[in-house]
Amino acid sequence: MIETLKRSFAIAKKDMRIFYLKGPVVIMGLLFPFFLFLAFMIGRNLSGDHLLVGLTAMTAFFTSTAVGPTIIPWECRGRTFERLITAPVSLTTVLLGDFQASLYFGLAITFAIAVPAMLYLSVRPAIWLFILSTLLAIGCFSAMTVLMSSYPPTDVPADVMMLSSLVKFSLLFISGIFVPIENLPAYGRWISLVSPLTYYVDALRHSLGSGYLPVWLDLLMLALFGLAFFLTGTAIHRKVLERRFT
Repeated sequence: MIETLKRSFAIAKKDMRIFYLKGPVVIMGLLFPFFLFLAFMIGRNLSGDHLLVGLTAMTAFFTSTAVGPTIIPWECRGRTFERLITAPVSLTTVLLGDFQASLYFGLAITFAIAVPAMLYLSVRPAIWLFILSTLLAIGCFSAMTVLMSSYPPTDVPADVMMLSSLVKFSLLFISGIFVPIENLPAYGRWISLVSPLTYYVDALRHSLGSGYLPVWLDLLMLALFGLAFFLTGTAIHRKVLERRFT
């Protein structure tokens, strides 16, 4: 187990050096959430609590899902994925390294933005819940990128980015960021439960003294979603592995 973690971290370091400054990662992970937050904030008389939740949730979601979907297509195109697979590492180890690359990117950017935002907005959340929910959420979203990159088995990053963007925007707009869950119609509340982002937004609101779902459910669902995403993504990657080289 320790050896697997060492090898996966070596893969993560390689991913960080190569992919963090790629154009699509910068656009989808940094610029896009910034402009989306401006559109969310401007012209609306929102409280500091509401602004902090929206900013943190959008930053965590987009930064942690910006890197992972494109790593394997880029490596397939450059024929480096074949060398990884033939090296003395398992496919799970490779995917765990890609997961870590997404995780570290999401954690670094999210906390770098959220902490100054708390000070500027004079908002004081329950720190333990804020940190715990953010760690679980970014882990969950990073695991989701393992699933996003699993199909279609292509070496064209744009194909994966298009599909992942469709999924991300669908989850974003049903998550309760723009309209709180309790203000949604009954069918909207049920639909929102399929989005892992919903549980993160609700956990952040709990850290500020409000929330709709039980906080234990928010944390449990983030952990379960993350585990399901990684296991499902690994299974699909294994199934389509040969098709990546044909």
